[in-house]
Amino acid sequence: MEQKTAQHFHFILMERYQLLSLVSALEVLQNANYTAERSLFTWSFHAPGDTPVSTLGSCEFPCVPLETIKAPSEVVIVGGTVIAALSNAKLNAWLARHVRQGVRLSALATGAFVLASAGMAVGEAPTLHWQFRDTFRERFPEIELSTKPYVAEGNRCSSSGGVSAIDLFLRFVADYHGEAFATRVSESMNYVTMQQVQQVASAEASARSRVKNPAVLTALEMMEGNLEHPITPPQIAQEIGVSTRQLERLFNKYLGQSPKRYYMHLRLRRAYFLLTQTNMPVIEVALACGFQSAGHFAKCFRAEFGQTPTELLKAWSV
Repeated sequence: MEQKTAQHFHFILMERYQLLSLVSALEVLQNANYTAERSLFTWSFHAPGDTPVSTLGSCEFPCVPLETIKAPSEVVIVGGTVIAALSNAKLNAWLARHVRQGVRLSALATGAFVLASAGMAVGEAPTLHWQFRDTFRERFPEIELSTKPYVAEGNRCSSSGGVSAIDLFLRFVADYHGEAFATRVSESMNYVTMQQVQQVASAEASARSRVKNPAVLTALEMMEGNLEHPITPPQIAQEIGVSTRQLERLFNKYLGQSPKRYYMHLRLRRAYFLLTQTNMPVIEVALACGFQSAGHFAKCFRAEFGQTPTELLKAWSV
């Protein structure tokens, strides 16, 4: 939707806020203004309390009090590394008052803690930086986390930190000024290739690097070594000496999903890279990733990535 006046973003910076997340978001807004040759977006910075906040880097942004914000429409929480500071009674009350007016509330990096503490982690599951996901699950076990690098649905949006904020804010640019303009902004940032990679990225760290349970590690090795000829969870469980039910519990505890679902994700991720990095026909990719029919492969691929293999190839060939 075209905007005649500049759209303003209010950035609320939490203690030890993650600078890369903030700069990534600002880079998109600044490049949008540069591409349009006029001020489409403006922004300001705010502290959640009465004391100044610091960042992880050496750059500081001057903040003004929350009370100066009048009738906001875009509020962005930039999370930090001090988990205790992510629950702020004053900020929670301020958010509750303005969110009732239909404000879009976005959370960057660890900002999902703020949403959850304020009772506003509603709608689609939020995403979060991988280093803090286990802590979040312990503190808010009732809230499901998304594994997507960013979530941009409705009035609750989030990114997992770092450059994933670029994708989120390009989505906002598209919301206000259309997909074609957002693509031009992305091209001005030399970001098109990274966008394509982000489609198969995950907010989770590599499971092999963060899971310490020997049984789960062995199961992951078996899955990764049998993508073309998948083995069943009962077979995996028998091989590593646990029951199928215990394997289910271990995967849910350490990876937040069932063995079957995680195995499917591995196979589809491999399929994505084969489709985009080789000249293999779709049916050969399907067989190489353990699918016996192109139809079943297409259905599973669409469920994972929102488009069929054929649609993906057409998009890449443009």
